[in-house]
Amino acid sequence: MPRVLALLSVSDKRGLVPFAQGLVRKGFTILSTGGTLAALEAAGVPAKKVSSHTGSPEILGGRVKTLHPKIHGGLLGRPTLESDARELAANGIEPISVVAVNLYPFRETVAKGALRDEAIEQIDIGGPAMVRASAKNAEHVTIVVDPADYDAVLQELERDGAPSQGTRRRLQRKAFAHTAAYDAAIAAWLAAQEALTFPDPMTLSFEKAFELRYGENPHQRGAFYRAGVSTGVSVAHAAVLQGKELSYNNLLDLDAALSLVLEFPERPTSVVVKHNTPCGVASDDDVVTAYRAARAIDETSAFGGIVALNRTVDEATAQALAETFLEAVIAPGFDARAREVLATKKNLRLLDAGPALGAPTARPLAQLDVRSVSGGLLVMDRDAVEPAAEWKVVSRRRPDNAELAALRFAWRVCKHVKSNAIVFSSATRLLAVGGGQTSRVDSVKIAATRGGPLLRGSAVASDAFFPFRDGLDALAAAGARCVVQPGGSMRDAEVIAAADEHDLAMVFTGVRHFRH
Repeated sequence: MPRVLALLSVSDKRGLVPFAQGLVRKGFTILSTGGTLAALEAAGVPAKKVSSHTGSPEILGGRVKTLHPKIHGGLLGRPTLESDARELAANGIEPISVVAVNLYPFRETVAKGALRDEAIEQIDIGGPAMVRASAKNAEHVTIVVDPADYDAVLQELERDGAPSQGTRRRLQRKAFAHTAAYDAAIAAWLAAQEALTFPDPMTLSFEKAFELRYGENPHQRGAFYRAGVSTGVSVAHAAVLQGKELSYNNLLDLDAALSLVLEFPERPTSVVVKHNTPCGVASDDDVVTAYRAARAIDETSAFGGIVALNRTVDEATAQALAETFLEAVIAPGFDARAREVLATKKNLRLLDAGPALGAPTARPLAQLDVRSVSGGLLVMDRDAVEPAAEWKVVSRRRPDNAELAALRFAWRVCKHVKSNAIVFSSATRLLAVGGGQTSRVDSVKIAATRGGPLLRGSAVASDAFFPFRDGLDALAAAGARCVVQPGGSMRDAEVIAAADEHDLAMVFTGVRHFRH
């Protein structure tokens, strides 16, 4: 009676031994290689070395193990096709009907900062070839690339004697997605080695984290995808500690809040976001004071908001957070007492972004912004705030040190507000925001109305130039004492004259921060 062969060669060894034991119980002869073979032998699972099966030794330091007609003929042969069956028999090739292969840990290796030679050695060749061959022949071969599928395959083998066609086709699709994502990661890494920000073609690969109850609105379907390996601070790789299921809008707002709090690594800082717009930002000597200050800026909008903190949440901060209904909080961590306090808020989503969020070198994971448009993608560098040393004072009066500190704070916040963006602030607090208007002067007036008397002596940041002096007149009337803006308008001279009339200190950055 002909043997029934299974080939197992996996980097991810989760569930390997129980899967192999189940196959042996069903009468399979197992072929294996390297570390997989060693793991099976250590567990007492009978397995045959691939080189013994092929009659050819492993060569080139293990680079060539499975690239052999007895392997690929066994994977690609169609035993039900008479011509294939004759050729298999004539060449002494046995069909292989179950394959479990996943690939060398290339992404994990480069995420650790491996040198080029080490990274290159983690580019799998035989593995993708076996996966693709098996997936092409899915009518005859069951290809498993994810340990999460082992149980389902074993159950169908036990119940029906073979996996169903539906299961094999599902695993076929998953197998090609697996190799496509792997190759995309290699291509992206090679592009990075050449400092190519925009390679042609650009290959992007993300794994599905989970499906969402719905998208931005209940009639829209939604899902959340994330990059496979974390190399920075991100919402996608934060650990969800408690709370209701995250929604599409929660994730958008969490990303907006996290991106803004990362602008202030030097001091404990809190950000409150509502509908993708910052409504509270404050820095202080401790995180609880920073949070209370940020919330106080607009307590009405803070209700139902999203909070990002760049220091670990302690008991005092947790008690302050519990005073207001919030949708979610993301931070570098939550201590044990904080978890106890916030556990009473069962629906509040807590996300632990890891200690890197509180580090002086904290940075976002993604270095590119990618947005979809009909039929394509828009891709650009992430927007960075340029050094204040490059600013140019254009007004008669120069800003003093306190005003410069306030301008720097406002400028960091400004690029996170929807254009046309106007931000009033002190050196440590957001005071008022106006944004998302088609007229810049309207953004000034909205912010002035919100801020009221608090704006006396404030600093103002504008994400783009003032096209007319009316914006300067309005912010001066609101009580501002200094302004930072890109400059570059045909009416810059008129705007500078307005600043001088109002005794405003004004600096040009030469850099615009639109956000659409």
